[in-house]
Amino acid sequence: MELRQVRYVLMVAQEKSFSRAAEKLHLAQPSLSQQIGKLEKEWGIALFHRLPQRIELTDAGERFVHLATSLINQADALEREMLQFAGGEAGRVIVGSLPITGAYVIPQVISEFTKRFPKVEVVLIEETSSKLEQMLVHGKLDLSLLTMPIQHPSLQVTPVVQEEIYLSLPPDHALSKEQVINLSALEHEPFILLKEGQGFRTIALGLCEQAGFTPRVVFESTNIQTIQSMVASGMGVSFAPHMITTTSWTGLRPAYVHMSTKPTRTLVVAAHKDKHLSAPMRALRHELEKVGALYSKDLI
Repeated sequence: MELRQVRYVLMVAQEKSFSRAAEKLHLAQPSLSQQIGKLEKEWGIALFHRLPQRIELTDAGERFVHLATSLINQADALEREMLQFAGGEAGRVIVGSLPITGAYVIPQVISEFTKRFPKVEVVLIEETSSKLEQMLVHGKLDLSLLTMPIQHPSLQVTPVVQEEIYLSLPPDHALSKEQVINLSALEHEPFILLKEGQGFRTIALGLCEQAGFTPRVVFESTNIQTIQSMVASGMGVSFAPHMITTTSWTGLRPAYVHMSTKPTRTLVVAAHKDKHLSAPMRALRHELEKVGALYSKDLI
């Protein structure tokens, strides 16, 4: 068995088609079928049911895909780490980022990093907090920008930004002109929050719980800027971290009001505790810390 054959089987299982898999692998379909057939003959089993209009995994195929996925992930991680041990002159760094928050931090970081490591490819993956954590735990990311709290004890975090969280109110709201208000005053208001899996949603729900109520959520979105626009249109109230409040608006703008408790959120750079960080990875983490420190200084 060769690793390339394992990759072939995984691609066919993913695409549920020999022809589509062959196209993605840049192989001729007969060649792909021959390689998988050779593997099946070697073991005396069938990995796929070849039906007239489709293919399906056999029981053996299901088990193969389960184990092979882990095997390929480990093989890819091994290759990356060996390249890194070679001095960090080549290879790539896979970085996770929160979709909106990362836009304020990541571009400057990558720009500085590529000047120092021009031959190291930086792959940026934007996902929800929970998804990014899972990817770190399973070795699919090298580093990630995340929002506290972190759920997995296997992750090591370095704080980079701490910023105040504001209430986001419609501009004509009765409390929009106040300098400071208690969150409990909004107990009966309709709330607009991020969808499940977003770290800032967890923070928002925690703030409401501390204020003694469960928010009545009337709308949800995956985009915090969309939420701000909905608030500005009078559809409900929400929360916003400081960096979002600095966004330029072409139309209506929410009113951002301090909460009496002055809550904050903390952005961190996270990596798996057991992961070897190459020189490029350490340099990228340092750039994230540096940019975060400069941003935090501007908040003082």
